[in-house]
Amino acid sequence: MNVHDRVAVVTGGASGLGYASAAALAAAGARVVILDRDAQAVAAAARSLGHGVQGHQADVTQDAAVEQLFAQLHDTVGAVSVLVNCAGIAEPGNVVRQGRAMPLAAFEHVVAVNLLGTINCIRCAVPQMINARSDAGLPAGTEAGVIINTASIAAFDGQMGQAAYAASKGGAAGMVLPLARELGNYGIRVLGIAPGVFETPMTLGLPQRSREVVFAAVPPFPQRPGQPQEFAQLVLSMVANPMLNGEVVRLDGGLRMPARV
Repeated sequence: MNVHDRVAVVTGGASGLGYASAAALAAAGARVVILDRDAQAVAAAARSLGHGVQGHQADVTQDAAVEQLFAQLHDTVGAVSVLVNCAGIAEPGNVVRQGRAMPLAAFEHVVAVNLLGTINCIRCAVPQMINARSDAGLPAGTEAGVIINTASIAAFDGQMGQAAYAASKGGAAGMVLPLARELGNYGIRVLGIAPGVFETPMTLGLPQRSREVVFAAVPPFPQRPGQPQEFAQLVLSMVANPMLNGEVVRLDGGLRMPARV
């Protein structure tokens, strides 16, 4: 898909992987809208990106509010063609903590943001992608949209203390193929990226012990954490290549996480 003048929505776009993806899409000529839960941060990010980038405060776990926002974007910016789901949180914690069961709410919160927030935005974007192609009278073989989910290598080799995070990211990865199969007739591709250890505000903001564990893992090459711009490069490649579909790509330098450090 050529993103020039297409509407691209990036969740979690005020920082980290989302910010880098929004910057890359804007530089490629897309009409970018970034969504994030911090109103001040999203406004500042939109200003710094320029290129006419819009920013909106949004909690991706709120179904009615997200529906209303996507409807508003359709009326003011246009139908969404690209959706990059980067909104996510990492709140590590063992299931048993000092002999006591973890609060269920702690697990639910991670799943609500990382998994339910992802499908919430997908369900709101897909009808716009479908209807835009139909309204334009484009033939069945025309590409209508691209959706990219942010998973994690924790979905495949999560460490101790990552049960909630790994479960949520496993869900983000697991929905890619069935959605690609469901939406293929509409000309919509669905993909996932499973990044390894990247330097982002989320990882740098972890508790000290958790941060030490995460950054202790070094890939074979390059022997360093990933940079958000490298994630954004893959986003652009996925959007551009029509044969990439139904796949989750590990972006980790060959890293395989140990059970514990």
